Amino acid sequence: MLSRRNVTAWVPAALVVVCLLTTSCAGQDGTTSAPKANPSASAPHGYVEGAQEKAEQQSRLLLNDPATGDTRVLDLVTGKTHKASRTTGATELTTDGRFGYFHTADGTHVLDGGAWMVDHGDHVHYYRAAIRDVGRLPADPGTEVRSDAAVTAVTDADGRTRIYRRAGLEKGKVGSARTLPGTHAGAVVPYAEHLLSVTEDGKVVVYDRQGERAASPDEECENPNGDAVTRRGVVLGCADGALLVREDDGTFTAEAIPYGSDVPAAERATAFRHRPDSDTLTAPAGKRAVWVLDVSERTWARVKTGPVVSANTAGEGSVLIVLETDGALHGYDIATGKQVSRTKRLVTGTSETGTAVHAPPVIEVDRSRAYLNDQKGKRVYEIDYNDNLRVARTFDLDVEPALMVETGR
Repeated sequence: MLSRRNVTAWVPAALVVVCLLTTSCAGQDGTTSAPKANPSASAPHGYVEGAQEKAEQQSRLLLNDPATGDTRVLDLVTGKTHKASRTTGATELTTDGRFGYFHTADGTHVLDGGAWMVDHGDHVHYYRAAIRDVGRLPADPGTEVRSDAAVTAVTDADGRTRIYRRAGLEKGKVGSARTLPGTHAGAVVPYAEHLLSVTEDGKVVVYDRQGERAASPDEECENPNGDAVTRRGVVLGCADGALLVREDDGTFTAEAIPYGSDVPAAERATAFRHRPDSDTLTAPAGKRAVWVLDVSERTWARVKTGPVVSANTAGEGSVLIVLETDGALHGYDIATGKQVSRTKRLVTGTSETGTAVHAPPVIEVDRSRAYLNDQKGKRVYEIDYNDNLRVARTFDLDVEPALMVETGR
């Protein structure tokens, strides 16, 4: 069961889902419970049937032990854990901010974590609802899932993509899908009410929601690998650096952000991690360094570290957080590359290849805290990255949390 130690207060933030836009948000600074009846013409702005609107972010961690299939949802507001439907054999766990996608050899299992936010740009709505099993997306190993408020794109290892309506998942059903024409070299990313992808020959293509080509920006992306949605646009990892695809008043443009020198394939950025809404991305740069991409400044920094297991950052002047093979978290100043903080050993079983167990630990970051899963120790650490990587809370669990994502952001 869960125990909590070194408890401190905190407040977070994040993204996804459709809400009803009717009037302004004035007067909605408190907590409201959505009525069970269908919304009427007098329903308040932000009303979501079956959900409670809250005044602050409702972050939760989805946790899974692939060996046993045991799945838990850790509510970071209350500190309590909840059992969820079992999923065995998961090789990866991803999220779009609300739903957890458990990737297995038999398909992708979908779990509604019951916490999300809706970002209107000048204000944000936070919601919490019941945790529930949604069902299974037919998918092969290597499938990639990307979502926005309206659709979920599922791209298999052969580059075929199926598009699901988001509203179906929100109602607890996978529903039917339509297939996007052609094949793609990486994940299809919903963005700006369109679908963005890279073709097999490296050309960037933008489809409308009906699957018709809407734009083809001039820049190309060779060997695409890795993507991230930021407030500046969509970042795609390419052989020579990154490509930033942006939409402005219906026009799509692409801008290259090169490394500035030749980078061996083994040291290229191929999987980005960042705080949601941040424009600072991280990615391993070989075994003993981390790439930091400042999307706002269009610059790369290669920070030399010890042997890297995982990395992340909150951006905006925060430290680069690196879990190294000594099992400790190390904080690096991104501008100077200097190590500025270090914890004691927190994670057991780390090695040059990650861990001796199912998957490397991950570092999830939100606006005030970071979270690190320790599978063998059956715990999750909450880290205050603004206070020399201080361990703010420790959550002891009754499962081995080999896989972890944060929702509600």
